[in-house]
Amino acid sequence: MQCRGVVRSSAGLSAVRSCLLLLFIHMSAPVEAKRVPGGRAQTRRVQQQQQQQQQLQTPANRERVDGAESFPLDFTAVEGNMDNFMVQIKNLAQSLYPCSAQKLDQDMKLQFLKNVSVTCNDGSPAGYYIKESKGSKRWLLFLEGGWYCFNRQTCDSRYETMRRLMSSTKWPQTRTGTGILSPQPEENPHWWNANMVFIPYCSSDGWSGATPKTDHSDYAFMGSLIIKEVVNELLTKGLDNAKVLLLAGSSAGGTGVLLNVDQVAEQLESQGHRGVQVRGLADSGWFLDNKQYKFSECLDTLSCAPTEAIKRGIRYWGSLVPESCRQAHVGEEWNCFFGYKLYPTLKSPVFVVQWLFDEAQLTADNIHLTGQPVHEGQWRYIQNLGQELRNTLRDMPALFAPACLSHELITRTYWMDIQVKGTSLPRALHCWDRSLQDNNNNKSNSTNDHQKHKTPPTRGCPLRLIDSCPWPHCNPSCPTIRDQLTGQEMSVIQFLKHVGFDVQKMAQQQGMDPRTLLGMLNNGN
Repeated sequence: MQCRGVVRSSAGLSAVRSCLLLLFIHMSAPVEAKRVPGGRAQTRRVQQQQQQQQQLQTPANRERVDGAESFPLDFTAVEGNMDNFMVQIKNLAQSLYPCSAQKLDQDMKLQFLKNVSVTCNDGSPAGYYIKESKGSKRWLLFLEGGWYCFNRQTCDSRYETMRRLMSSTKWPQTRTGTGILSPQPEENPHWWNANMVFIPYCSSDGWSGATPKTDHSDYAFMGSLIIKEVVNELLTKGLDNAKVLLLAGSSAGGTGVLLNVDQVAEQLESQGHRGVQVRGLADSGWFLDNKQYKFSECLDTLSCAPTEAIKRGIRYWGSLVPESCRQAHVGEEWNCFFGYKLYPTLKSPVFVVQWLFDEAQLTADNIHLTGQPVHEGQWRYIQNLGQELRNTLRDMPALFAPACLSHELITRTYWMDIQVKGTSLPRALHCWDRSLQDNNNNKSNSTNDHQKHKTPPTRGCPLRLIDSCPWPHCNPSCPTIRDQLTGQEMSVIQFLKHVGFDVQKMAQQQGMDPRTLLGMLNNGN
């Protein structure tokens, strides 16, 4: 039983009714008593209580109070035995405790894996944070992001500077969920009441590795096995009765979703849990294997081109990739780390969230939007990057792609504010949920797995949302831009001028008046 300050689902309303009914039962029983010598009160309501109990056992009422333990209060006992009365008050408080417990305890709590052989990079135990939602049959498993390291040198450097991403020794005992992990319906209108699981990233392998630490290796890379082991443990906590499992992740975690969503589906199916619908939500993990703007040696993680880093890493990590993708790229399995090459081989439905001008992609391509204004060659490269991303996303049926310069979205507190063509991401995800549910009901026995990718949208409920305007931050709902030197907020026009956008020249190329172009930019057209 659960009570919330704000309830937006039938399950939540039912829980509130249960709590109020329980309180009504406790407080409304008639009190009739007569005094007897010795100051003790004898009640005359035994028959009335029996009648009430019989009424509560009717099918309609039994459904409402099932599982709620009742402690009738005898107010006439106060004078004779205050201690006994206080015991009854305490029992009432305990019986109503579930109504407020979730309100007070909304953080996710740390659990280390029972299988101690599955570890972080340094051999410390891997784990997960969980906030269970009793009664909900929806589970959200989130994979944290945080780049990677791909050889001894880069991993040693990462261990010195970002140990939290390679070791569990200093993880906090709790985590507060934000964005799609928030337990607040105001911030997370469609998933707030799900069972939430946050899996910290401590394998540095894009969630792909299956290699333990040994006497001959300095680090373990077990990202893929961590996911598998977490799922096994969650099956003992109610996942076995789930209807939906949404595997979500941001950045490297988004890539991890693409690499592991089919594995999770196959894992549940092989253990007999065919009723669980497994889906993926990949945020900011749709990277391109494009040519860098300016070539650099592969000396550190940030400057190394993604293709070269993955080629080195996949051997170092002992990576597992989906079998269907591996067969499509025998000998060049690194291709399976790039969404547009991996996605066509997947069976599970996946929703992709991707900024068209992703900061991590630009950094890997050696484009840095700080300091001096961007010159014309860099500006063209940035515009081309947006177009390349659009091209790789053209066949995606479920998509949210704003023309913004940013990185990661689904766990940001402002994730409801970003819109594409008037629709927010939570709304688009809700539409996707509905379409998959309708699709599942219509063809529950279908053997054509790839039909899951081609679910038709419900009218007025769009699933595929991608900006058509060609410049970074041409969408007016993009996150606030701050000058990285001064910390001051910048308007869209100020930002475009900062990165070298020439309004006069661009207007001339487009054959329009500069004032018209400025108006279009401010309106996000």
